[in-house]
Amino acid sequence: MALRIPTKNGTWLERWNPEDPQLWEAAGKAIAWRTLWITTYNLTLSFIVWFMVSAIVVKLPGVGFKFTTTQLFWLTAMPGLAGGTLRIIWTFLPPILGTRHLVTISTALLLIPVLGWSYAIQNPSTPYWVLLLLAFLAGIGGGNFSGFMPSTSYFFPKRLQGTALGIQAGIGNFGVSVVQFLTPWVVGFALFASGILRLDDPQSFSAANGLSSPIWLHNAALVWTLFILIGVALAWTYLKSVPVRANFREQFDIFRDKHTWIMTSLYIATFGSFSGFSAVFALLIRQLYGKFEGAPDPLAFAFLGPLVGSALRVIFGPLADRFGGARLTQVSTLGMLLSAIGLSFYVNPVSLSQFPYFVGFMLALFFFAGIGNASTFKQMPMIFDPRRAGGVIGWTAAVAAYGPFIFSTLIAAIIARTGHPTAFFYGVAVFYALNAGLNWYFYARKGAEKPC
Repeated sequence: MALRIPTKNGTWLERWNPEDPQLWEAAGKAIAWRTLWITTYNLTLSFIVWFMVSAIVVKLPGVGFKFTTTQLFWLTAMPGLAGGTLRIIWTFLPPILGTRHLVTISTALLLIPVLGWSYAIQNPSTPYWVLLLLAFLAGIGGGNFSGFMPSTSYFFPKRLQGTALGIQAGIGNFGVSVVQFLTPWVVGFALFASGILRLDDPQSFSAANGLSSPIWLHNAALVWTLFILIGVALAWTYLKSVPVRANFREQFDIFRDKHTWIMTSLYIATFGSFSGFSAVFALLIRQLYGKFEGAPDPLAFAFLGPLVGSALRVIFGPLADRFGGARLTQVSTLGMLLSAIGLSFYVNPVSLSQFPYFVGFMLALFFFAGIGNASTFKQMPMIFDPRRAGGVIGWTAAVAAYGPFIFSTLIAAIIARTGHPTAFFYGVAVFYALNAGLNWYFYARKGAEKPC
């Protein structure tokens, strides 16, 4: 017979210890997995909203928005700036608000950028600053990660942390591919809901070859409204909160531990790369290869990178539980190093024949970043106690979420100065080498300080 754990005010579980085998089998397992699947659904929506701007931006020039390349890169950068900043705040909220309230409220906030973008992009005369603000608000989706992931980590025993966090983050990351894959399809027809809201009039989209076609670009944001409302209802109805409480000041102790900063650097290398390249992949294709005759459609390829990275995060979560996170992180950082070096030869192309190699090395970067995204989240719960591990997970995720902002602005600046982003890839290669050294010395080598 399943054990029922009493709650306070219908929200806070009165006792919780996932390391207790009897409690886990009697009640904990069911509660933990239910929490995982609901928060994962909502996290996927959060990533969709966070990266919908990158899918919309490549279409803006075709419907009449007169923006420069730098301005377009800044639009893809703003969700990253907001995501990183908001994650710093969301990091400290799980022990304060609890899982139920945090996930419900955070998911409801996604409606703001979704409805805002739906209306703003219908008019090409919409001021640039308005789109910048809406791009910043899309970063709410990025901020949610640092609240959802630590919340989930409270529910699982250490032996399942890699699996649970790998599943949640990996499936959540699929949101990037979902929005980039579905956007070209949903903008091709009038949604039933659009008709109700009198948004059924299409815009005229002018392709690079001069041909025009109707497009319902506002659908790219509006289509997610119903899914968000479902997520809000699921979170409020079925989620509970564990009795892990701490105020802001008590949680600052993580910053006195050097391993917080080492893991932050490692997660910037892995997830920062995943999120950064996810944001700029489509624009890089347009900027570097769009000048050639028969140029590829950026969105036909851009979703592949996040898809690969997300799948690897899910697959390697259980493998990290089995083989250890540090070993896989070593493979990840070295793989990204070699991929970045290889990619640098194909970012100043002279013909379209180089495009397959460009895509291949980009996918290799996503491949190894996906492995590292899973393995680093296995390392953190092994290095720190549960409460501090949750804080470190949230903090590292917050800093790494600046990836889209950093990658977009740096690439835009380098392209504006040199005409191609080769120097950027040299720089990230050096960063990957540094992190490979840190991981080997502190975690992966024989006799390491914190083998994990």
